[in-house]
Amino acid sequence: MPGIRRLGSHEEDRAANHLLSLGYTLLGRRVKLRAGELDLVAFDGEVLVFVEVKSRATGSAEESVNRKKVAFLLVAAQEYCRKFELEDRECRFDLIAVEGDQIRHHIGGITPD
Repeated sequence: MPGIRRLGSHEEDRAANHLLSLGYTLLGRRVKLRAGELDLVAFDGEVLVFVEVKSRATGSAEESVNRKKVAFLLVAAQEYCRKFELEDRECRFDLIAVEGDQIRHHIGGITPD
């Protein structure tokens, strides 16, 4: 797809550092599961947060989170919760868009249908 590039570790580092600066507890990066890979998993207080990190060369990073991606995130998050016995935790899906020097953090910005 034009404008989309593989997210580099630099963008993920920046997103992880952003979360840490807000007091989040980072649980994992590039968490590999049968369903695929979760970019970042963290606690925001008691809330378990699954964070999708997006960066695009052209266009808006936010636009790249479509229904297919949201469905994948939900399946992967469910698998993660089962694997680590966190099914009873409140969960949230955040989006961090990294474009140039700018970081946009959309808390609860991804809503599973």
